[in-house]
Amino acid sequence: MTTPDFIEVYDQALSPAACRVLIERFQASPRLQRGETGSGVDVTMKDSWDIAISRHPEWADACEQLNNAVITGFRHYLRRYAHLALAPLKLQMQRPDGTLALLDAEGVGALNDEMLMGLIAKVFRPGAINLQRYTADQGGYPYWHCEQYPRLDQGEALHRAVLWTIYLNDDFAEGETEFLYQGRKIVPRTGSLLIAPGGFTHTHRGNRPRGGDKFIATSWVLYQRAESLFKQG
Repeated sequence: MTTPDFIEVYDQALSPAACRVLIERFQASPRLQRGETGSGVDVTMKDSWDIAISRHPEWADACEQLNNAVITGFRHYLRRYAHLALAPLKLQMQRPDGTLALLDAEGVGALNDEMLMGLIAKVFRPGAINLQRYTADQGGYPYWHCEQYPRLDQGEALHRAVLWTIYLNDDFAEGETEFLYQGRKIVPRTGSLLIAPGGFTHTHRGNRPRGGDKFIATSWVLYQRAESLFKQG
């Protein structure tokens, strides 16, 4: 049995036509800003142009479209790696007689889509979405980094369970998402969805695209905050 590396790619999560529309809207938008890392703008670490679309009402339809594409892939991911939800939490399901039974990985895999969506809504929440352009032969995210780190904004980055990226184009060379410890490079394919853990075990970087600009949508699936998970009453 092959040991999993917890890096999954789901092809055709978004149609080529939908990807083109997002790129065109991005290019026409006046909201482009220099891409930031957790420590701010530093083009030696990350050289990109970004729009944090979750902050802007005119992008609400795009956020919904992207989150809908991601949740389909995330359901597959959670069925395979159920302990993403089970390991940090004690989850129970109600039996037909009204008593509670501890939920295990086999039980998660057996849930229908409606029940699995209920579990996802209980345990997880979507992160803020960023659209990004990496300019040909210049841009990239060469700094080896992970997605979990302390911040002053109530530690939201520490709640990141998995990262996701949807590649909006592939008409360039190189530009892979490269994972350090897994020795794996994910080659961008238009409309494909990448999901991987957010912690240091999946330290990664974005390699420079050659011969064409690279466009991506990216965010995280976060755990619900404790106030929601463990609220009283």
